[in-house]
Formats: sequence, structure tokens, C-alpha cells
Amino acid sequence: MLIEIKGVQFVNKGAELMLYAILEQFKIHLPDAEVCLAHNVNSPYSKRAAIGAFQKVNLRKNVFDFSFLFSFLPIKTRHYFKHRFGIVTELDVDVVLDASGFSYGDQWSDVVLQQVANEVTRFKKANKKYIFMPQSLGPFTRNKNKRYAHQAFSNASLVFAREKPSLEHIKQFDSENTNLFMAPDFTNLVCPLADGKFLKYKNHLIVIPNSKMLSSKNKDIDWKTNYVEVIKTLIEKALSLGEQVVILNHSGKDDAPLCKAIQNELSVPCDIVEPVTAIEVKAVIGNAKAVVSSRFHGCVSALSQGVPCIATGWSHKYLELFKEYNSEHLLLDSKSSNTLLFELLNAVLNPEPQWLESLNYNATDYKKQTQDMWGKVIATIKSN
Repeated sequence: MLIEIKGVQFVNKGAELMLYAILEQFKIHLPDAEVCLAHNVNSPYSKRAAIGAFQKVNLRKNVFDFSFLFSFLPIKTRHYFKHRFGIVTELDVDVVLDASGFSYGDQWSDVVLQQVANEVTRFKKANKKYIFMPQSLGPFTRNKNKRYAHQAFSNASLVFAREKPSLEHIKQFDSENTNLFMAPDFTNLVCPLADGKFLKYKNHLIVIPNSKMLSSKNKDIDWKTNYVEVIKTLIEKALSLGEQVVILNHSGKDDAPLCKAIQNELSVPCDIVEPVTAIEVKAVIGNAKAVVSSRFHGCVSALSQGVPCIATGWSHKYLELFKEYNSEHLLLDSKSSNTLLFELLNAVLNPEPQWLESLNYNATDYKKQTQDMWGKVIATIKSN
């Protein structure tokens, strides 16, 4: 059985962590499964080859999709390319696990949904499985987006919305869809231990910037003018309280300039740490005293390990995540006063025992929900 994991970007530690979470489950439930990854600029060949993945070739550009041309290749030829060169096509794939994250909705191009809608339809006609892993979905208000979303999600084998708004966005197309479920971010089952290289940052305040806070994707324009100042204010206050602080570059080259810019603004510079793998990133976060994160998976990695976290967000998925962990009061907006910043900083550095207990309870509960989600996925994959 050949399974394509879709949406992997090795430059994005959140997407990379999703990949590791999936591979971890394959070792347990589908040890004989083979994996393929499609080529793209953010998933270079060397990274794909390192995990033993076959290389999937796409014949797709914008609205043009010529994947059907592979059907003219004899099966023996396709097998030759697979076993001699490690190259596979859509025809060789039995199951797609779509872990694209927040990629389907009005904030993105209609072409993205058009491509996936056509792919899902082809898989259904071929009696193959296409599964949307837990992710934020929608809204879908543009006519084309509505049409393609309906086509994609109604033909999928399983659709997992990550939170209630996403669930409602899909229900508008088919409220009786029996293949639609809600499940939390599934990276919560990955619980690595920090090695010696990063143990020196144990019990630090970890600060995780996000360049998207300053991009056009963020509709709150106030963040574009005061984001660096807010992060600087939180760090300076923590340092004045005698806390140890480190800036964590969660996403490599995208966030590196911003991390450096924040460091340069500080009266007492703190370290910038750049773990190589997503597993190392989550391990560093798990050992933190508290976290200030603008990266979604930085927030997930903190909350799912029972680490108090303040967040600045640029989409609805942040609010819904923090609601799940009874932590919505720790989500900053662009107009938060310094007084509120200091109150929230104190709340995560000196958490109330009852709230901390509830955080750990929710972390355990959502891990169980993820295990239930995997039960549905594995059963679907194994079904005829």
C-alpha cells in the first residue's frame, strides 16, 4: 500500500511535525505501508529521501492538471520507475493523507481548491481513499470556492475539522455528511525529550516570533506597526523579573530576520536558538517554564505538553485552540495595554494551580481524542 502524505514543508516546523506524527503512527498500525511525498520547493529531494519516501511526480500547474497522462504508461513501466528510481505517480498512490494545515478557504486562491477538488474526485472514482487530516478549513464565501469545497469534501473518505468554526464551514455543504468529524491537532501525541544540546534552556521563557504577523495575511493592521514592540516589552519585563529568556526560531529562514530584529531591540540581548528538526523544537518547548508564541504549532506544542502559553495570532485557529485548553484569556490582541501584558506574563510565569491542573487535564483529553481520530483513519485505510 502506497500512501501519499500531502502538505509537508520541511522549512515549516509545524508541517514537519505533522509528518513525524503520521510516520510514528504508521510504525504502530501500518508497518508495511510505503510513503511518498510530492516534490516542491519547500520539500527538497534530500529531505524526502532521508525518511525513505518515494518521490511523487505531479504534472500540474495552476488550473492545468495533466496527471491523467500517467494512465497511458504501462503498469510494468510504472513499476520499473518506482523500484529503479523511486519515482511514483498519482496512479500508484492508494491513499492520500492531506495534512496541508490552513490551506483551504477564502484567504487562499480558488485554484488551490480547484486542484484538490479534482484530485479527490479522481480518487473516489478509482475507489481510493482521500483523507483530510485535522486542519482549519474555510470560510468559503466566494462562488468558486464554495463549488470546489463542496466537491472536495463531499467526495473525501474522511474529513477532520480542527475546531467548531471549521466544522460549520463544511457542514454548510452537507449537514448529514457521515464522514465529517472534529479532531484536535494530531501532533499532540509527539512528546520528545530534549537532549543535552538544549537542556540549558530548561525553565526559560521561550519566545517564538512569526513573520506572518507582519504580512498581508494578517488582517489586523495594528500588528504590523506594534508587533515587535509588544514582543520586546514582554521580554524586557521578564528579564527585569529575573527570568531567563530565549528566542526560538520556529520556521527557519522565514523568521530569522524577525528574530534578529527583536534581539537587536533588547537592552540585554538574549540567545536565539534554531533547532534543526521539528522534534527538537517541540522538545525545547516542552522544557520551558512558559512560552510566548506567534506560531500556531508553537502554541500547540506548549499547551499539549502542559506548558503555559501566551499567543498572538493572525487567524481564527488561534482563538479556537486556546478555547480548547481553557486559555483564551492568554490570547493577546493588537491593542493590549502594557498593564495587560504584564498581568498575562505573570499568569504564565506563576500559574494558578487550579488552572494548571485544568491545562494538563485538557492536554490528556485531547491526546485521547487524537487516538480516536487515528482509529477512524486506520480503519478507513484498511477497509475495502
